[in-house]
Amino acid sequence: MSITAAYEKNAQQFPEKVALQTEDESISYRNWYQLICQTANWLASIKRPNNVVGVFMQNGLPFLQLFSSASEAGLVVVPFDVKWTTTEIKRRIKLSQPSMIITMNDKYQKIKEIDQNVIVWEECLGEIKRMPVYRETEMKEDLPFYMGFTSGSTGEPKAFIRSHESWVQSFACTQFDFHISKDDHVLIPGSLIHSHFLFGAISTLFLGGSVYLLSKFSPAQSLEFIETKPITVIYVVPTMLEAFLKDGCQTKKQLKIISSGAKWEEFTKQRIKEMFPNSFMYEFYGASELSFVTVLTDDDNKRKPGSVGKPCHNVDVQIRTSTGDVLAPNEIGKIFVRSNMLFSGYLQANKLGIHPFLTENGWMTVDDMGYIDAEGFLYIIGREKNMILYGGINIYAEEVEAVLASHPEVYAAAVVGTSDPYWGQVVSAVIQGRAKKAELRRLCKMKLSPYKIPRKWYFLDELPLTTSGKIARPKIIEMLERKVNGD
Repeated sequence: MSITAAYEKNAQQFPEKVALQTEDESISYRNWYQLICQTANWLASIKRPNNVVGVFMQNGLPFLQLFSSASEAGLVVVPFDVKWTTTEIKRRIKLSQPSMIITMNDKYQKIKEIDQNVIVWEECLGEIKRMPVYRETEMKEDLPFYMGFTSGSTGEPKAFIRSHESWVQSFACTQFDFHISKDDHVLIPGSLIHSHFLFGAISTLFLGGSVYLLSKFSPAQSLEFIETKPITVIYVVPTMLEAFLKDGCQTKKQLKIISSGAKWEEFTKQRIKEMFPNSFMYEFYGASELSFVTVLTDDDNKRKPGSVGKPCHNVDVQIRTSTGDVLAPNEIGKIFVRSNMLFSGYLQANKLGIHPFLTENGWMTVDDMGYIDAEGFLYIIGREKNMILYGGINIYAEEVEAVLASHPEVYAAAVVGTSDPYWGQVVSAVIQGRAKKAELRRLCKMKLSPYKIPRKWYFLDELPLTTSGKIARPKIIEMLERKVNGD
């Protein structure tokens, strides 16, 4: 089954229902299905050296139309972020090798200077409208359809590949774990370049719900949509919630909040509950390579606030030693996951084909460290790649960040290891907010062992973020190392 397999059924069952609504346009399920068929037929008619198609567009109906149609046509879609620099785009084009890149008029000049195989979307609309409004092809479940990018510890991009089957199986988690159905109205306020928001939109269209899409994130506009539209679900990342809180956004509307990207701290959760008193929060742990792993509901959070929840529908989780032995409850080790939602593998530079990273019997890890308690709840200690080696002692950056983020005047905090000739690395904290260094040091002394307290402190107006809203650690490390070296 493909990610678009339900569109025909949805069009038959509720043809006039809103499938997708933006700030200035709305489309029904009947018209959405016809658009996907026509666009898929148009894409299939184009001669290409390979099946990889790039998308260079901002949020909007055309982005989702093109993404869904290319998937329906059996192609692999590669979204490129319009905010990336020329160098970043060039690296990703070299890695993914798209046969063509489809863009809008206003982005044409930027991408044309980088790649010659560019098609302007507006110039193709007439040809698309002349295509048949039906499709008779049958999709293979294991066929790849989506290529995204993730960065390693060096900041160099890696391309990951997802199959239709992995996302369709993930849709089951949307139903079983988040209890989202065709009756929901789902707000997608973030960039579709981020898998979390792209998945939120595509899964809603598969299930038959209505998608409400913003062109770019704005706390005020998100709140306006929540208040004026029949919104029941909103997909967010923690930085968005901080923006809501900072702007003083409040609503008494009943909402399901689906969050990914980083662990919510308890203090932040309490503030969210005060601003959104009738919300029901779902915090899930996952990764681009793993899809959903665990989910923590409101009720579970009351008992296990430090946990990221229990395994999702049809997911197995184990904690293992460095030699592969399975650990007992409450013992810290590397987190391994097994499910039918795992990615197909990485596309590596200068190597042909997709290279899977599965271990024996289908287990996989992204090198996160943690433990499972006696009741089966998973706790994340930190990522192995974020670990700071201080005089031979391992310090997890996330543990220190959690303490710093608990201060009410800290809007965001990042902790990294910076080079030191004696200790190897020392703990360095980068703070966004109005908290004073002395206050933060006292807080750390109360909650952390002495060796975990940051030795160096930096205060910034804004922390550098990735396009998905996560803290850009490689950029922070590079910036701090320049300061240390006096550059």
